[in-house]
Amino acid sequence: MSEAAQPSGPDLTKGFAASDLPPGAMLLGHVGDDAVLVARHGEEVFAIGAVCTHYNGPLADGLLIDDTVRCPLHHACFSLRNGEALRAPALNPVACWRVERSGETLFVREKLKLDRKRARSGAELRSVVIIGGGAAGNAAAEMLRREGYDGSITMLSADDALPYDRPNLSKDFLAGTAPADWIPLRSADFYEKKRIDVRLGARVASIGTNARAVILEDGGRFEFDALLLATGASPVRLDVPGADLPKLHYLRTFDDSLALIARAKDAKRVAVIGASFIGLETAAALRERGLEVHVIGPQSRPLERVLGPELGDMIRTIHEEHGVKFHFGTSAATIDARGITLNNGEAVEADLVVAGIGVRPDLALASQAGLAVDNGIVVDEYLQTSARGIFAAGDIARWPDPHTGTSIRVEHWIVAERQGQTAARNILERNERFDAVPFFWSQHYDVAIRYVGHAERWDNIEINGDPAARDCTVTYLLAGRRAAVATVSRDLANLRAEVELEQTIVPS
Repeated sequence: MSEAAQPSGPDLTKGFAASDLPPGAMLLGHVGDDAVLVARHGEEVFAIGAVCTHYNGPLADGLLIDDTVRCPLHHACFSLRNGEALRAPALNPVACWRVERSGETLFVREKLKLDRKRARSGAELRSVVIIGGGAAGNAAAEMLRREGYDGSITMLSADDALPYDRPNLSKDFLAGTAPADWIPLRSADFYEKKRIDVRLGARVASIGTNARAVILEDGGRFEFDALLLATGASPVRLDVPGADLPKLHYLRTFDDSLALIARAKDAKRVAVIGASFIGLETAAALRERGLEVHVIGPQSRPLERVLGPELGDMIRTIHEEHGVKFHFGTSAATIDARGITLNNGEAVEADLVVAGIGVRPDLALASQAGLAVDNGIVVDEYLQTSARGIFAAGDIARWPDPHTGTSIRVEHWIVAERQGQTAARNILERNERFDAVPFFWSQHYDVAIRYVGHAERWDNIEINGDPAARDCTVTYLLAGRRAAVATVSRDLANLRAEVELEQTIVPS
C-alpha cells in the first residue's frame, strides 16, 4: 500500500495565480496538514482531498475527466463537486474545501460540511437480501444506503469474518507488511449504524423464486422483495494422492491467509502449485517472509495465456531475481510427507504446499432456483437474472459487455465491487447499464502490473517500452481492435487507456 501523501506544494490558503490553473489542470498543495488537490473544469475550480481513500493513492498523479478525478493506482473515481467516491474500489468520499477568487488570485478557504444524505428511495421495497459477503455483496449493501434506501438489508455470508479486502490476502498481509486491522472493509459498528444485518456463517440451502424467500441450511427463512446473488467462487481442489494432507493449503478466505501465515512461521520450503496470479503473488509474499519457494506449472512461462510471452518472461525474471525456482511443463503427481513428486518424475521437497490452480463460480443455488446459467449466471445489462427482482454480481455474473460485443464473466475484485454498486442502484429502479471496463492489478515484489479491458484471446500484441526494464505499455489486439492494455510503471497511460476503451462500443 502507498503511504498517505504528505503536505507539499504551496499553502493554498495564501493564494495562487489563477493563470497557474488553466482549464483541465490540477495543482497539488496543502491546507494546514491536509494535502489538497485543486482542479479546474471549464471555469469552475474545485478543491478536494488529494489522497485516495482506497490505498492512499496520489490523486494529483491521476486523470481529470470532466468534473471527476481518477486515482492512478486502482482507478477509483471521485467527484470534484462533492468528493463522493463514484466508483469502486474507493468506498469513502474525500473532503472538499471552498474556493474563493479575488481578481486573478485563487484562495482555498474552509473545509466544507456537506450533507451527503439522499432522499428516501425504494419506498415500495421492504426487504433486500444479499447472498454473499464479498466485494459485490458489501458494495451493494453500502450503495443501497447511500442511495437513500431505508428498508431492511440482510447480508447472508458463508464466511466467518465481516467483509474484508480479499486482494490483500495474497499481497501485503501475507508478506507481513500490512497489519490485520487493514483487512476488514468496515467495522461491526459501521454495519450496525447503517442497519445492515450481516449474518456470518450463514449457509443458504435454497432460493424460492416464487415464494420470494431464502432458506438457510439451519432452517432460517428470509423473505425478500429484491435479491442479489453474490456468492463468488471457490478454489479448484487438487485431485492427487496426498491432497488431504494438512501441509496443503488454499488461499481464498481471511482464515486461509491466517492459517498460511501461521504455518509459514515454522516452514522453510514451500511448493506453490500453479503459476496463476494467486500462486505467484503467494510466492512473492512467502519469499518476503524468507521461505525457499518453488513454483510448479504446466505452462512454459507464467501468465502467458493472460499477459502474453513478453510480460510472462518479465514476471519470471522478477521472481527468479528474488530467488524463486520454477518447474514448468509439469504438474503435481503426488504429495507426501517430504514434498511433491511431479509428473516428470522430479521430486520437490517442501514442508508447506499451496495450491493456486484457479477458481470455479458458485452456481449451485442459481441452478437449483431455475435461473439461466451458462458458465456463470446469465444477467442482462442491468445485472438482472432471468427472474424478475433477482440480480447477480461479481465472479458469478456473465453480462453483455458493450466493449467486446460478447457476454463475459471475469473474476476481478474491482469489477465485483462496481457490479454490486450498479446492482444496488437497479434494485432501486435506476435503470443503470453496467458498462464499466474491467480492471485489475497484480503486485510482484515492487513491480505492479495494471490491466484494463478484456482479451480472452488476441491475434497481435503491440509493445511500447521495454518489459525487461519494467517500463512498458502492452496492447492486446483482435482483428485490429484494441481489446486490453497492460502497463508497468505507466499508471497514467493505463488510466487513459481505460477512458479510450470506455468509448469503444462493439455491436453484439
